[in-house]
Amino acid sequence: MAGLTSRASLIVKAKVSKLLNRAENPTETLDYSYEQMLEQLQNVKRGVADVVTAKKRLELQTQKLEQNVVKLETQARQAVGAGREDLARQALERKAVAQQQLQGLDAQVQQLEAQQQQLIAAQQQLETRIEGFRTQKEVLKAQYSAAEAQVRVGEAATGIGQHMNDTGLAIQRAKDKTEELQARASAIDELTASGALEDFTTGDQTQLDRELAQISAGSQVDDELAKLKAEVGAGSDTAALGAGDGAAAATAEEPAQAEEPAEQ
Repeated sequence: MAGLTSRASLIVKAKVSKLLNRAENPTETLDYSYEQMLEQLQNVKRGVADVVTAKKRLELQTQKLEQNVVKLETQARQAVGAGREDLARQALERKAVAQQQLQGLDAQVQQLEAQQQQLIAAQQQLETRIEGFRTQKEVLKAQYSAAEAQVRVGEAATGIGQHMNDTGLAIQRAKDKTEELQARASAIDELTASGALEDFTTGDQTQLDRELAQISAGSQVDDELAKLKAEVGAGSDTAALGAGDGAAAATAEEPAQAEEPAEQ
């Protein structure tokens, strides 16, 4: 069971990683990383400011204690001069406590000073890294944009892009449908001509009726053609007969005309 759970977890992580890689935009990732580094730099600067503030507060307390030590020493002198040893003792005791506090404050101020220097050094290193990352980021973004544009141009030129693939598939589907419709139209024409399909535009006539009508029309044409030939042939014979009679009459008149001078 543990093995199945581990395998399922691995598969889910792989799927999620694949989806994230597909959705990730390098330019956006670089900009986000740059913003995160700037935020870290601001945190370091705030840390430096807090340390400096704390150090200044301790320095102010140190100055007050130093002034108090001087004041207590003066009071002790005055008490001794007045013959008040008891007051002088109290003043010196307070002075000793103030001096101990001064030593503790000096140690804390030195620690804060060391922390301040460390934070300042870290701030400077981080600023250098951020400046270098910013330059590298802009170079990478420019290279990525150029490569992305080159890929888009190449895909558009070669037709392997997603949009061009969709366009090519649409054109191919249109060609296939056009060829299918043309083949269907040719098949319908062939079947209609062969009589396998009935043409409803010709009324109630069947294929047999149409063939008989064609034969009848052909016979009628043949009959009319024979009739025309007969009429044309008869006309030609009559004209030839008329021409022959005229020639015979002319031949008979010629001897008569030739005999007239002999009678004189």
